[in-house]
Amino acid sequence: MSEKSAQAHWMARAKSLSNRINMAWFLEKLSIPLLASSLVGAIIILLARREFPVFPLQTTLIVTSGVLLTVLAISWFIARRHFTTTERALVRVESSMQLNNALTAAREGVAPWPEAPESIHDGTEWNWRRLAIPPLATLLILLAAFLLPISAKSDPNEPPPEEPTNRQALQASIDELREDDTIDEEYLDEVEEKLEELREQPTENWFDHSALEATDNLKNAHEQQLKQLERNLRKAEQSLENLQKNGNQMAPDARERLLNEFDQSLQQMQQGAMKPNQELLEQLKQLDPGQLDNLTPQQMDQLRENMRQHAQKMKQANPGQQGQGEEGGEGGDWNDELNQEGGENGQQPGQQPGQQPGQQPGNGDINRGPGTTPGVLGNEREKLQTGEREGLELRNIDDILPGDLLELQDGEHQLDKSKVGIRAGGEIDNLGDGGDLIWKVAPDLHPAEKKALREFFK
Repeated sequence: MSEKSAQAHWMARAKSLSNRINMAWFLEKLSIPLLASSLVGAIIILLARREFPVFPLQTTLIVTSGVLLTVLAISWFIARRHFTTTERALVRVESSMQLNNALTAAREGVAPWPEAPESIHDGTEWNWRRLAIPPLATLLILLAAFLLPISAKSDPNEPPPEEPTNRQALQASIDELREDDTIDEEYLDEVEEKLEELREQPTENWFDHSALEATDNLKNAHEQQLKQLERNLRKAEQSLENLQKNGNQMAPDARERLLNEFDQSLQQMQQGAMKPNQELLEQLKQLDPGQLDNLTPQQMDQLRENMRQHAQKMKQANPGQQGQGEEGGEGGDWNDELNQEGGENGQQPGQQPGQQPGQQPGNGDINRGPGTTPGVLGNEREKLQTGEREGLELRNIDDILPGDLLELQDGEHQLDKSKVGIRAGGEIDNLGDGGDLIWKVAPDLHPAEKKALREFFK
């Protein structure tokens, strides 16, 4: 082997040794930052999987790459202080092979390059167990962060939570009124806009006290407006009915009162926040109650029927009336039941069969009152025979409860009327107890004994 080839061979082995030593120092300084960054990255991945319904994979890869490059740069910068050179690696080779500074002398040109043996020992070897633990641990930590079962806070496939009951009732009322075209659309849009503002709140706050109270206030205001409009519409329809059927027979003051009631009802419907639909409102505005003769009976009946239907739809759409009967059902307005008077089928005393209440005028007189019918405040019941005794009939003795009255009887106290003379009061047989008994039984005790007993019975 020529001298040049021997020099190239020895220098190549020294360069390879210096690279391995430098790589070992780099991996040594990288192990701790790599484990620390993997733990932090796993925590961030778990938080992202919990907070976001869809895991941001692209963003995670970009951030992970940036963190990894930063850790590599810092570890390389720290390990550079321990890096070795080719010259120092050459000295390590000749020391390991005991060449007695032959390579150093040849590099300085003092002596020739020695022949290169078949195997060169540099005195170093890789500790694979120590090198493999940090990367494997990092890989396992990151895989656990990705594969560990965890539920996201908000799942896009999960159906929205059920709204509070009062909000559902209000929305159902709005939808029903909008479908029936009973109420002016402007009012419905305004209420629905306020309802949407409540829906925009976080779902976890829907059942808070403040949110429920705000919905209750909106629902109660809607119910009051709907009830007021229904009442005005029924009142106006009743006034038209009386004017149509009994207008010619009424006194001027009674007719004027009905006209005023119709005008007031119409004015309240126009000024209220909730108004009937535009078509019905225009018909009522154009109607002159004083000129009802200009309308045919069919037209009047159709108008009144339209008003009754609108009022009935308002009652059915009222959130406070949902689930109740249409007329006088269980839980209905107690005023409707209270004002149902008379006998069978609501017929009032003196009312002809088939004649509706309120259709006939009163026959009042200056000497007999206004002619109002009895039972104004409700159905008349069977009159009780107050002041008279009435027997009770026992139907079934098995149904008797404690405190039930079984029988009433007239009787007198049995008194002992025999004369009694003077009697002795008698003597007390009880001698007492405690200290009193001691003084009575043994009055002649020694003073020391009496003192001890006195202390004992204090």
